[in-house]
Amino acid sequence: MTRSPDHARPGASALSALPPEAQALSPAARAYHLQLKRIEKLQSQLAELEALGQTHRSDLRQWVHPLELQRRERMRELVHALAAQMTDKALSRLQRERASAMLCHLAQTLADEGDREMAALHDRHSPRTLAQKKQAAADALRARLEEALGAPLDDLGKEASAEALLRAGMARLRQADDDEQARRRAKAQARKAKKAPAGQQVQQQARQADADTTLRNLFRQLASALHPDREPDPEQRLRKTALMSAANAAYGRKDLVALMRLQVQTELAEPHAVSRLTDDRLAALTLLLKQQVADLERERAARQQRLADEFDLPTGQVPNPNTLKQHLLRDVSALEATVAGLARDLERVQTTAGLKRWLNDQASFETPD
Repeated sequence: MTRSPDHARPGASALSALPPEAQALSPAARAYHLQLKRIEKLQSQLAELEALGQTHRSDLRQWVHPLELQRRERMRELVHALAAQMTDKALSRLQRERASAMLCHLAQTLADEGDREMAALHDRHSPRTLAQKKQAAADALRARLEEALGAPLDDLGKEASAEALLRAGMARLRQADDDEQARRRAKAQARKAKKAPAGQQVQQQARQADADTTLRNLFRQLASALHPDREPDPEQRLRKTALMSAANAAYGRKDLVALMRLQVQTELAEPHAVSRLTDDRLAALTLLLKQQVADLERERAARQQRLADEFDLPTGQVPNPNTLKQHLLRDVSALEATVAGLARDLERVQTTAGLKRWLNDQASFETPD
């Protein structure tokens, strides 16, 4: 399988590079450039995750989807074969019941994947319709989720599907976990603030205020230079509109690196002007960069979780080229075995004698009805 090319977003390397004359850095400058490097690495990791998702989706289309189609087709053929044999008087009552249970199980699997013909066939042979089964499953799931949450899911109607209940319940469990972590962080910060000397607290507050002012002033400078209404040239107006939109988005997420990059693009500052800033100003900017690092780390974790959910990875497994490849190989192997097994079953049930032997082999099979 081939891997997609990496379309990484531009990192912070252009801003973190030092001019040749800068041989020695102050601690404040080193801290500033360290955060720039961390941002560059995190942005690269986010781009790699995006490319990884696209590549794996392509691999699924190439290797898994064709096997899924074969599995469905073999299952449909087996359901029709069982339906055709249901009236065979050579079958005992127990064998007909077992054949009906197998038919309903296979038809329900296909119906859950959107096959309407199989849904109708299931309801024709099952003592309970699919709608009744789904409602019973949803009621049971609602009870379990409400017990885990310690609160009723009143905002979801009684007719809510099991899928909707599961999404809502998991979202609330994740939110409760996030809230708990936020409370712990707030307590830890409060304890840290109490331990810190009063002068250090004042200095930290001053740096935060300075950082916010710097960010605001940088945005205002960009907004003044990029305002599209002040540009008579149509092409330049389009360019400034795009840059202004990018500046708005960067300011909204407090993305200092993106604003600085836009500043360089609009020729409002030299690329290495930061090397001439005072230590106090660098400390304020470093504070902004640390906040951006934290945001990017949260974004990386969220994106990893979305990919793990999308590709149905085991709990705790992080999506990377190796884990996704191994998961793909397991899926392909399992599907190939399933398709081969269904083909053998289909061949066996074509005759009464073969069907009887096949049904006897399914003696341990039970379907919750």
